[in-house]
Amino acid sequence: MGRKGLFLVLFLLSALSIFIGVKDLMIHALLYGDSQQWLIVATTRLPRTISLILAGATMSICGLIMQHLTQNRFVSPTTAGTMDSARLGILLVMLFLPSASTAIRTLAAFIFAFLGTMVFLGLSRLLPTKDPIFLPLLGVMFGNVVGSLATFFAYQFQLIQNMSSWLQGNFSLVTKGSYELLYLTIPLFFIIYYFAYFFTVVGLGEDVAVNLGINYSLVQTLGIGLVSAASSLVLIMVGTVPFLGVIVPNIISLTYGDHIKQTIWITALYGSLFLLICDIISRIVIAPYEVPVSLIVGIIGSLIFIYLLVRRNRA
Repeated sequence: MGRKGLFLVLFLLSALSIFIGVKDLMIHALLYGDSQQWLIVATTRLPRTISLILAGATMSICGLIMQHLTQNRFVSPTTAGTMDSARLGILLVMLFLPSASTAIRTLAAFIFAFLGTMVFLGLSRLLPTKDPIFLPLLGVMFGNVVGSLATFFAYQFQLIQNMSSWLQGNFSLVTKGSYELLYLTIPLFFIIYYFAYFFTVVGLGEDVAVNLGINYSLVQTLGIGLVSAASSLVLIMVGTVPFLGVIVPNIISLTYGDHIKQTIWITALYGSLFLLICDIISRIVIAPYEVPVSLIVGIIGSLIFIYLLVRRNRA
């Protein structure tokens, strides 16, 4: 599908997302300026749709960058301990600075996500094998250790309910005034695009990067910093969305190749489309109730992930 076709599908799914909900929206009422109908659109439906588009694009691009930086197809912020480390940072802020603003929590999430990911990279260098399956397994185990530590403190200080809300991506509470921080992911997209060539070269290995005059460690650190910042913004606003950063970049790579500068926007579009579809399913499967979108993403994403593993073993 061409880029114009993708944008058309994105527009149609966005419109469908706006019109799906407990309260029915009528096109003729909107055209005649019904204040109640427009209030629903402005306060809940449009913010939710925008946050879905931004979150889907962000997590897909983060997965794309991490897979190049680690030279592993199965690494993403959710399989490298990045999101678990960010949750630990948020929890510590809630313990020691309970009245901290959203900006402070986001900063703490970024710092811990960055440090946690750097620890993961350090541990990855100790692996005795080059089997690509071992690296995400290491990340999952490392993330579970960090997550268990966060859960322990959450139980100790009766914050487990708040902790649980970060474990599942949920867009049902997204309203006007509670999602705007996601707009900060847009300038991060352009920064990543600007350094896309360097990330692509780093993905070819340290020896190739050094031979081309690129500071491997510096570019890798920059990439991890950008991924940590973007992931923290998504975590603070909507929670964790599993598998998205793994499956979308892999699908794009199979179809369009591995040059980040050529595939970054397509990756973002496919990530937004995938998350929009999953969210629409989550709203209609037990309507008028809804299930967390992370559950739908987890079901569909796990099936695609298994397919990718089987395909790799057959190749």
